[in-house]
Amino acid sequence: MSNGTILVTPRSVTRNGHPALEALRSAGFTVKFCEPGQTPTEADLLRLLPGCIGYLAGVEKVSAVALRVATNLKVISRNGTGIDNVDLAAAKDLGMVVCRAEGANARGVAELTMGLILSLARHIPQSDLAMKAGQWERIQGFELEGRTLGVVGCGRIGRLVTGFALAFGMRVLAYDAFPDLNYQPSAAFTYAPLDELIEHADVLTLHCPPSAGGALINAAAIDRMKHGVLLINTARAELVDRAALGPALESGRVGGYGVDAYAVEPPGDDPFLRHRRVIATPHAGGLTGESIDRAIGVAVENLLRELKR
Repeated sequence: MSNGTILVTPRSVTRNGHPALEALRSAGFTVKFCEPGQTPTEADLLRLLPGCIGYLAGVEKVSAVALRVATNLKVISRNGTGIDNVDLAAAKDLGMVVCRAEGANARGVAELTMGLILSLARHIPQSDLAMKAGQWERIQGFELEGRTLGVVGCGRIGRLVTGFALAFGMRVLAYDAFPDLNYQPSAAFTYAPLDELIEHADVLTLHCPPSAGGALINAAAIDRMKHGVLLINTARAELVDRAALGPALESGRVGGYGVDAYAVEPPGDDPFLRHRRVIATPHAGGLTGESIDRAIGVAVENLLRELKR
């Protein structure tokens, strides 16, 4: 007899499956999936969640409306760190536990961040496209050594990016709402107020949750940045005011924007993403074999632990 049904929705898992799910089946749970490789809509969740005792969730929005129909649901386990896609107040009111796979995809996101920095600094995608088109177009870039990296959010991802940047010979200014003053990896690293970081960074990378006060990178913040600064956002779309960023990219005040997070996924035919100074990746930070294995493994462990209580 089944101990209950668990809904699984992360795109990489519904498309390809994952061995970690066997632990759920071995524990007596029935596993069901949404449409393979697709992010479920609210209508999908309204259809799929009723009757489920557990929910291994991806990046989809999980509204109060969807949670209220899930009258048997005890645990929502994210296969990532962020849980801002879940209506946490509603989950708490309904007595549901929300877990996250903390740090599981940190290395994948950090390495993609460095890839975006290097791609912007050396114009790698543009050079590749030109070569494929038979054009010999040499674009001058710049070296990272001696440049200042501003890291907003110095948790697991921010610290990994810091380590990579220090290895490249960069100076690092970090801002964190709750700084760990025992973390001092190098004399070239220091914590700084956010305004100071924004003013001095040659490259600025975001690794923090959204703020209730609105976009962190807004028109006022952009006005304080160095001319030609590179901006990287592998965290959340809401951190950047695109209406303010667009003119700054056009003028060159922001020299480049590397982005892996979107308000709507997939974003569709978005002219902003075709801008010559934008390099966009399809929310692929945690899309490595290693990150997927860690994230699904932790998410399954969290489900089993909470459902046994």
